[in-house]
Amino acid sequence: MRRITRIATVSVASAALALTATACGGKKSTDAGSSESSTGSSTAAIAYDIGGRGDQSFNDAAYAGAEKAKSDLGMNVKEAEPTEGESDADKVQRLTELARSGANPVIGVGFSYAPAIKKVAPKFPKTTFGIVDDTSVTGKNVANLVFNEEQGSYLAGVAAAKASKTGKVGFIGGVEVPLIKKFEAGYIQGVKDTNPKAEVLTQYLSQPPNFEGFSKPDLGKAAAQGQLSKGADVIYAAAGLAGSGAIEAASTAGKWAIGVDSDQYNQAGLAKFKGQILTSATKNVTGAVYDLIKSVKDGKPESGEIRYNLAKGGVGLTDSNPEYKKMADLMAAVEKAKADIIAGKIQVKTAP
Repeated sequence: MRRITRIATVSVASAALALTATACGGKKSTDAGSSESSTGSSTAAIAYDIGGRGDQSFNDAAYAGAEKAKSDLGMNVKEAEPTEGESDADKVQRLTELARSGANPVIGVGFSYAPAIKKVAPKFPKTTFGIVDDTSVTGKNVANLVFNEEQGSYLAGVAAAKASKTGKVGFIGGVEVPLIKKFEAGYIQGVKDTNPKAEVLTQYLSQPPNFEGFSKPDLGKAAAQGQLSKGADVIYAAAGLAGSGAIEAASTAGKWAIGVDSDQYNQAGLAKFKGQILTSATKNVTGAVYDLIKSVKDGKPESGEIRYNLAKGGVGLTDSNPEYKKMADLMAAVEKAKADIIAGKIQVKTAP
């Protein structure tokens, strides 16, 4: 059985997030290209985003892709965790160590890795670098794994409008950046197209360069409690680990939560709240990570923009909760919206 090796980050002064790396893996080389292999690599590497593995959402979706590569392809997988308040230099060193160890591909989970990949990728031309949620950094050995998050969020908005009894629903964004504005835009449009009289309460947990809004569950919980007190009875949070706090608040109040990125109804860490997780707006980060690893192993590495949309199953809305399946009117509205988006009858906005 292949094992997953976790690599500790190098920022000594920064406190580790909830799940920090526990082992050091891979050999180092002073010659950046000496351990590279363009094909047939038996080791892939995942460098996690803010919140780290165990966020029950974005990072865990990437981890699931690595796990699938481990079981289906016989790959070794090295993991590297972020540290709180880390700099781009920390990310550069992390990716450099992973590439020098011979891992291929090396995948940065999240747009925050763009500056580091821009600096590191040219130094390792035989290594494929993947980056999730970013198209700003390009190169012959860079694969940009991107999604139409606004489309899945539109479906979440339709579901929220149909499930709401008060006509008030909430949106919580982790950090106010263009990527999360796409989630907000799609959600609001889906709500309003379904119920023009509905009110959407919107709140962001932090502003860049402060990215705590992706990592602090207490922030998500407090924001959700505030929206619940104003009458919201469905809350959708696109906030990484912080979103688990919003789910807890909604569940405790007996109101609906809508998950994000992963099918959060089936996340073990959220099991005690699952009854109130109506659905989740997913993005197939799992499949994107797996496909990139497989392409490298097969000797045909992906590169350039690889887009996952609703038509290709790259984003969607889950129906894992039995209560969701009991809402025939809601399900019909979601299915119609899905068909209309795929057919081009509905153009979903990418900014509010």
